[in-house]
Amino acid sequence: MGIQSTPLSALEACSPAKLNLFLHVTGRRADGYHNLQTVFQLLNWGDEMRFERREAPGVTLSGDTDDIAPADNLILRAANALDAPDLGAHIHIRKQIPRGGGLGGGSSNAATTLLALNRLWQLDLDRDALMTIALTLGADVPVFTMGHSAWAEGIGEELTPITLPPSWYVIVLPACTVSTAEIFADPQLTRHTAPITVQAFFSGAGHNDLQPVVLSRYPEVLRAWEWLREECPEARLTGSGACLFAPLATKEAAEQVAVSAPDGFVVSVVQGVNALPAMREVTETV
Repeated sequence: MGIQSTPLSALEACSPAKLNLFLHVTGRRADGYHNLQTVFQLLNWGDEMRFERREAPGVTLSGDTDDIAPADNLILRAANALDAPDLGAHIHIRKQIPRGGGLGGGSSNAATTLLALNRLWQLDLDRDALMTIALTLGADVPVFTMGHSAWAEGIGEELTPITLPPSWYVIVLPACTVSTAEIFADPQLTRHTAPITVQAFFSGAGHNDLQPVVLSRYPEVLRAWEWLREECPEARLTGSGACLFAPLATKEAAEQVAVSAPDGFVVSVVQGVNALPAMREVTETV
């Protein structure tokens, strides 16, 4: 009797959030985009996604992104970008990463979709091929597809894996959503910060060039930053916001800061990780 195979019928995955530990705008390109330097810190926290194989071709989606038009939904765009119209899957998502928070939720969802469907459908695309697809979906999608915290340059797509020390973070979500396009278009944005080295970053260099613009435009973010800065002087905006974060050495220290938050703030305590959380496989006997 032959050995029975157990093909994959479903995958469950944490689609993780990220932090920008610093973010320098080092120049403006001819195509209108900006050159950046940043460090992406992956988090052991994010949205929960489930991918189920279907016999019928096509991809269906349910959960907390139902209000996003299919043409704009990065999950469906990522599935379609794999160019496998004869294969089928159903995707369900439970969101925890807030929209417009600078935590990379949509980009992470797209990358998780590429990685999960590549396995579920047994497409056998290598990481380079997936990274090429990822870049067509957005500048932050490649780092989640690579699956490792990274030093990033260019528009965020020139990635070098980096090993960051263990850390816990307090993340604060003010009651507002920040428009990334609006912040990058602001004439007050600093666009010519001198590049730094990785060694300089590990020695404490780095800031977020977008932070002064966001604080000047969004009083809710300013209020949250003023409180968090009192608790931790290293408090900083992630990406274009609206979320702010502060690094702490231990979970207990982070929780102590979190419980002191004023009313009206949504506060999370999360752990930084260097690699993506593992996907969970569901198999069926054939």
